[in-house]
Amino acid sequence: RDAASDDVLNTTIEDLLNRRSIRRYTDEPIANEVLDTLLACAQSAPTKSNLQQYSIIVVSDVSLRQRLAEHCPKTPQLTTCPVFLVFCADTRRNQRVAKFRNHNYANNNLDGFVNAVIDAAMAMQCLITAAESMGLGCAAISEIRDRIEQVSALLELPPGVFPIAGLTLGKPAAPGFINQRLAPDIVIHRDRYDDSGLETDIETYDARRHAIFPIPDKAQMHTDKYGTAAEYRWSENTARQLSLPERPEFRAFLTAQGFDLD
Repeated sequence: RDAASDDVLNTTIEDLLNRRSIRRYTDEPIANEVLDTLLACAQSAPTKSNLQQYSIIVVSDVSLRQRLAEHCPKTPQLTTCPVFLVFCADTRRNQRVAKFRNHNYANNNLDGFVNAVIDAAMAMQCLITAAESMGLGCAAISEIRDRIEQVSALLELPPGVFPIAGLTLGKPAAPGFINQRLAPDIVIHRDRYDDSGLETDIETYDARRHAIFPIPDKAQMHTDKYGTAAEYRWSENTARQLSLPERPEFRAFLTAQGFDLD
């Protein structure tokens, strides 16, 4: 919000600049026509060459949600949110299109995989923006990839399809908070990439963020390996998180799902 001029603000920009993850919802149901509209907004997202390589699963079955929640212990709202969606990268559909049009499918490769992931992510973001414009709240759930094989089995995902993220959705029961982002000078580059001032810029960001959102000791990562730091800020948290491999089985799962990443 600090970076925006009042001269260019409108309701869409205000919603985006005030965006926050919402993980607590009221029990007010989401009307079918609202959900259908949000899904239409998702399908209006940009897509590579109009290939539309994604699918969205609306998970309404209570018992299925409970079984999914067993594999997502950090996402308790999964069983109680009014709407739970799973966004999937999907190359299967176009493989089938190629087959019934009697053409070879020659794009089962890394670029095809990336295109499908981007398509799914763009669809999810368009739905989030639309939902927030209606006063609804959302939280993207990457935890479904922690147990991706089990989650995919529960959703009966066939070869060529895998979940990129879940999304919980509903009327906010609590306002949440706006997470402090990196300064634009760190992320935005002009004409060429330049991170020559990164260490100084990160130190400044660490101090600014810590003054607003200090990380409590109980939230420090991998204390069994690194101990509890007296001074623990965003950069230390990030470095610790990325110091150990996450989801090492992911590539093997994708291979089993028929993705060729060469």
